[in-house]
Amino acid sequence: MSAYTEEEIEGLRKAGKVVALTLTEMVSRIEPGISTLQLDEIAGKILAQHKARSAPALLHNFPGTTCISVNHIIAHGKPNRRKLQHGDLINIDVSAELNGFYSDAAYSTVVGNDQDELQNLCDCTYAALLKAISICEAGRPLQLIGQTIEEEARQHGYTVIRNLCSHGVGKSLHVTPVNIYNYNEPNQEGFLEEGMVIALEPYLSTGACRAVEMEDGWTMTTHNQSFVAQFEHTILITGGQPEILTVL
Repeated sequence: MSAYTEEEIEGLRKAGKVVALTLTEMVSRIEPGISTLQLDEIAGKILAQHKARSAPALLHNFPGTTCISVNHIIAHGKPNRRKLQHGDLINIDVSAELNGFYSDAAYSTVVGNDQDELQNLCDCTYAALLKAISICEAGRPLQLIGQTIEEEARQHGYTVIRNLCSHGVGKSLHVTPVNIYNYNEPNQEGFLEEGMVIALEPYLSTGACRAVEMEDGWTMTTHNQSFVAQFEHTILITGGQPEILTVL
């Protein structure tokens, strides 16, 4: 989507703020003993208060308000009654629709905030996201995004999940450009354009390169039980540095 009018940009900003507020509150409530279902219920209340709707539930009939993935579930995890334990790796992915505009953000952390290998993985993934955002200026090739992310991963000994991509977002959850690779793909076509809105979401792993769909048709894991962290922001491409829409 290209947001050319101030009204469209303001709609995107409002959607981004609601997503940011929801994700921030959920992250603040992470602690041993809370269930992913309880976290998801927090999201449902916040979205309802702002008259926003869960994008995965709205578009795909997802059995939850948000995607919450724990340990070897790396994406599209379904909220359930399992209680979080100290040392669990948790990822929360919030995407929502507000007045016809969509926004998307995600956060990974270790329950209890241990500074161990899993937290290092989270820190590196977040650094990769910020570096990718920093190079997103109008006129630059989309390929530069994946190149930047993969370079950061390799410097710290991590791999990139290749079949989960960043994407355009705006009047739907996934719009053109649909697949923005999170690794250096020479065949990646296209350039960043002023007014383009994209959701950048690198997935870095301790040793896997692909996500594998499980039998339930929703949750994804890896073929080798590696751990994966994901961070995501929705950004607006401008004539200079991009505007991050999913921050408070």
